[in-house]
Amino acid sequence: MTSFRDRERRMMGEIEDLAAARLPLEQFFRQLLAVLGPALGSEAGCLHGADPVTGFLTSTVAEGLQGAAFEHAIWLEMWSDDTTRFVDIRAAGRVVETVHRATDGRPERSVRYRELLAEFGLGDELRMNFDIGGGRWGAAALMREAGSAPFGASEQRLAERAARAVAAALRDYALPTAGGPDGQDARADPRDGPYWLGVAVIGPTGELTSADSGARQLFEELSEPQYRPSGVPTALVYLSERARTHVPSASAGAHAWARLRRPSGQWLAVRASLLDENPRGSVALVAQPASPVDVIPLSLLAHRFSPREQEVVLQAVRGLSTRDIAGRLFLSPTTVQDHLKSAFTKTGVRSRRELVALLAAPYTAGLGGPPV
Repeated sequence: MTSFRDRERRMMGEIEDLAAARLPLEQFFRQLLAVLGPALGSEAGCLHGADPVTGFLTSTVAEGLQGAAFEHAIWLEMWSDDTTRFVDIRAAGRVVETVHRATDGRPERSVRYRELLAEFGLGDELRMNFDIGGGRWGAAALMREAGSAPFGASEQRLAERAARAVAAALRDYALPTAGGPDGQDARADPRDGPYWLGVAVIGPTGELTSADSGARQLFEELSEPQYRPSGVPTALVYLSERARTHVPSASAGAHAWARLRRPSGQWLAVRASLLDENPRGSVALVAQPASPVDVIPLSLLAHRFSPREQEVVLQAVRGLSTRDIAGRLFLSPTTVQDHLKSAFTKTGVRSRRELVALLAAPYTAGLGGPPV
């Protein structure tokens, strides 16, 4: 019988090998599912990429799940009070949670179990967040078939180890590079190509009701036909639902926004606005290339700056002098210089000008690594 340590070493080695291979992210996720399934004893699962600043889920890769489940899964993640939502797992200070543990062995107490898992012949579910260094890089849900034993303590410990390793790999994917996903120089004008602007309207049940040519091309690029036959990517349905949670006021309409990464590596800023102030109505989506203001927070996380280094670097990016940064952050000028020197070392640059150019590079090149 294979020992826990042997299972752990094998799983961690396979994750390390996958991370070193630098596969496109979708392939990385598919092969990761092939590693995690046997290691943790799951028969089905899904992996998500995320905006590391907000945790907003930007992509989905799944195996062994029925497409019909995804529509309701989005609704449950947005609207339910189930304690196994990714945001609630994080708020509870956990890396991993299971339906069985969260309900004290009474899964019927979970709305997620009653309305989703049991409906599709699934039993216990193990959910994990890929968080590291202050960034929320993705999430995963692994399921066992109905009638199977729930995930035990050993699987939960393995999942915690796996989650940290996967989070580190996803953070490395976000480091900017000089070339694009195909090895060609990606530093082009972000307005080039068909995706510089797209506008679409999403109906009350997540269907596409109207779109311009740019939005239709973007939807095709992000398509998930096995999960979303309607053609609207899961992340954009999720964003539309978020817009419905904003209460209109006299000063601001109901709207939400998120960063979303294209397969080319370029980040988009997508804004969703509820039309006619009707929570049951349609939502307008507008997508355009993310600005440096949108992207620099991602780059700060990707470069593994400490929280204080992030604060100092952000002020330097804004053009503040060493003395001004020191006064604003209540630090000595020497300490500010020390933090900047550390940032230079971590990024391989020699000046503030080079540092700012590097951190803003994702605006024109996409955050380097393999594409989502």
